[in-house]
Amino acid sequence: MTNPIRIRTVEERDFDAWSALWDGYNAFYGRAGRTALSPDITRMTWSRFFDPYEPIHALVAESSGDLLGLAHFLLHRSTIQMVPNCYLQDLFTAEASRGRGVGRALIQAVCEFARGAGIKRVYWQTQETNTAAMKLYDSLAERSGFIVYRKWL
Repeated sequence: MTNPIRIRTVEERDFDAWSALWDGYNAFYGRAGRTALSPDITRMTWSRFFDPYEPIHALVAESSGDLLGLAHFLLHRSTIQMVPNCYLQDLFTAEASRGRGVGRALIQAVCEFARGAGIKRVYWQTQETNTAAMKLYDSLAERSGFIVYRKWL
């Protein structure tokens, strides 16, 4: 029998375990070694989770005292709605925990948070090559049909 997965808000004591997940997430998207994020970005990201004036939040999935995954999301205004939107910016499950429902549980917890805040829409994006995650996403939400463009300045 597998131990249950508990989703909770990240806590200050979680830094080391969260950091390992964060590093795994960034490595998955090619931000490792020479292309790794600056430690300053990691420290700033971490501090924002505990700043009540920041619209960014972090949840973690935990089982038997181990962190299995993370979800970072932010709330922002929209020009086409009266209430804010919720953008699920980062979602990651440790490789050893994939297939256990961790990602699904984290997404559902973000949706519950948003619903509780009166928010009507949660959205996220992934790389088109992330087919394993897309199977999960397709079971939980609709594809928007939009293509994301970005320009680094």
